[in-house]
Amino acid sequence: MRPTTTPRTAIRGSRRSALFAAALAAAAALLTPATAQAAPACETSTTASPVQVAHVPDWAESIAVDQRGRMFVTAYFSGRVYRIDAPGTDPLPLTGNIGANGGIVVRPDGQLLVGTGNDLGHSLTGDVLPVSKLLQVDPDSGTVSTYASGLGGIDGVALAPDGTVYTTTVGGRNIGRVTPDGRVDPAWAHVLMPNGIAVSPDGTQVYVVQTTVAPALYRIPADDPAHPRRWIATGPADILGLPDGLTLDSRGRPLIATHAAGQIWRAEGGSLCAVQSGMYLSTQITYGHSDHGFSAGKLYRSGVDGRIYEIPAGADPAGRRP
Repeated sequence: MRPTTTPRTAIRGSRRSALFAAALAAAAALLTPATAQAAPACETSTTASPVQVAHVPDWAESIAVDQRGRMFVTAYFSGRVYRIDAPGTDPLPLTGNIGANGGIVVRPDGQLLVGTGNDLGHSLTGDVLPVSKLLQVDPDSGTVSTYASGLGGIDGVALAPDGTVYTTTVGGRNIGRVTPDGRVDPAWAHVLMPNGIAVSPDGTQVYVVQTTVAPALYRIPADDPAHPRRWIATGPADILGLPDGLTLDSRGRPLIATHAAGQIWRAEGGSLCAVQSGMYLSTQITYGHSDHGFSAGKLYRSGVDGRIYEIPAGADPAGRRP
């Protein structure tokens, strides 16, 4: 779809109280006795501790890195998109309030796609009233345009190799799809309480995190969306783990950020192991994509506290640029 340029305007609606309630719910989950520490540790090449590399003054909902090594962050409360040019530099507000931001991805042409409607109201009604927009944001000027509309409240966003975009609505069950020619299907597939989402490198599988009720990782065949497969279920101790964002490493293995579990999980051989523990209220993880800045092979984590960490234990040597 060719975006239609629109002014940089705020999406109306009061969200602050609903989001505050969500933050309290996450904090309450954190304090629940016996929260998840069940996933065994993954084999890693280092035991180095996480290192804070950036901070935004808000709940950092999602992060993505472009080919120039710049990180982009969606801010939950203010509705802004921030750009961070390199580790240790101050975040630049790229936009004003463009909505209750959800996921963010970088297209091959460098343009950003940002989900809106990730507040409690739109999340709970998104299946029956798909009125949220997927916005295109210029990474340099901050110009905002509408890429697609008619989707449920957008939490997760994933980009397939052919340009197809997939979205999740965490308060419902619908997985949305936008094809490269602009066709929108707000209910392409169904997974209860879908959250993080990613697409396999060959585009044949869509991975979706079920965040609550019975947390699990699903695989949906791109050519058979009516038959999602519950691929990896969490253990009994992880029932309140609240898995959130999802990314893939260079081998196509899913990694999952968690809120209450305090772990970053990796899927290996049909089960989950912990790349890192002690990282509570994590929202998303992503790998760098450059030889400088937020660089290739390094794993980065965002959180409710707005802090961005590099996770050395999640480093992906095969993902490094030559």
